[in-house]
Amino acid sequence: MSSDQKLSEPVSNAQPTRFKYFDLILALFAVVLIVSNLASTKTATVNLGFWQPAFDGGTILFPLTYIFGDLLTEVYGYARSRRVIWFGLAMNMLATLTFALVASLSESVDSPTKGAFGVVFAFAPRILLASTLAFFVGEFLNSYVLARLKLLTGGRWLWTRTIGSTLVGQGADTLVFSLVAFWGVLPSDVLWGLVLFNYLYKVGLEVVLTPVTYAVVSFLKRAEGVDVFDRHTNFSPFKWGKSGS
Repeated sequence: MSSDQKLSEPVSNAQPTRFKYFDLILALFAVVLIVSNLASTKTATVNLGFWQPAFDGGTILFPLTYIFGDLLTEVYGYARSRRVIWFGLAMNMLATLTFALVASLSESVDSPTKGAFGVVFAFAPRILLASTLAFFVGEFLNSYVLARLKLLTGGRWLWTRTIGSTLVGQGADTLVFSLVAFWGVLPSDVLWGLVLFNYLYKVGLEVVLTPVTYAVVSFLKRAEGVDVFDRHTNFSPFKWGKSGS
């Protein structure tokens, strides 16, 4: 029996009220998101010989949030993934408000790091705003496309869902984030080079990590005893209930 056939077989139609690994994935998801946003305050260049594109530091880790999103939607279903996305958005907003508040405080005259916080985090609110907007659009598109493709493929060919949803979700995310965060900050040629490189890197990482995704999805479905097919799910981002609500 092929690995695709194994993954397409629903492990259980029952949906336990508590899972072993769901909270862990949620926590990792939020941590990677916040760390990526802070790292995005720095832009750098990579020398590929024929091309020296710019990229933001958050690009290094941020694609993992989409892999976590794939795991959540594939195993636990769109409705639970939707809750995690809203949780991530809430953490993003909390970080934005915290940095804005701290930046507004008067510094101690004898502080050994006087001025350093402002230099490092002055750009953070714009980055976090860009991330929040891009994350909302991209993550919901990613989860929606994956859930729909799962129904169309009958749960087979996991790679078509993870890569296909990433092509759509990361495309929207990268475009929205880059334009909101760096429009007017970077020259237009550098900005569009950043958009292209970030997108290719994110999709490429998804492709490279596909075998890992297969293994983790298979493990989670059996460990949790669940494999949700969103046949009756309301896909509105603004619903909060379980599948079918």
